[in-house]
Amino acid sequence: MSENTTEVLVGGAVLAAAVAIAIYGAQVGGLGTGGGATYPLSASFRSLEGVNVGTDVRLAGVKIGTVTDVGLNATTFRADTTVALGKDTLIPDDSAIIISSEGLLGGNFVEIVPGGSPFNYEPGDEITDTQGSISLISLLLKFVSGSGDAGE
Repeated sequence: MSENTTEVLVGGAVLAAAVAIAIYGAQVGGLGTGGGATYPLSASFRSLEGVNVGTDVRLAGVKIGTVTDVGLNATTFRADTTVALGKDTLIPDDSAIIISSEGLLGGNFVEIVPGGSPFNYEPGDEITDTQGSISLISLLLKFVSGSGDAGE
């Protein structure tokens, strides 16, 4: 009878650990904050390489929203993007939105660089000051080809 009790206790501990890990994963992944109110802003980028729906939007390194829609504008051939920001995060209307990299091997994220305007973006407004992602390969190729020309 003691073997059954031990097995039940170990099974319960494993189940409790699995539930705790699932809850932690949902909170870290942002699934636990789904009830928060958000508002959309749009932007158009020359290059959106490395950014997908669900990518973090950060301000000063703090996650303030996510990318909710990405599409190609057939007229301008630019990547039209919609981001959802928390209602409590007000962004000055002269702010810039750029694609940043987490590091050499890290992924990309969307960063908002705040301006100094006393007026804020309203829901549905478009951020016009954008900077797309920079391809590391093309940057290295420019460096390599530029260093050969400088020596001559």
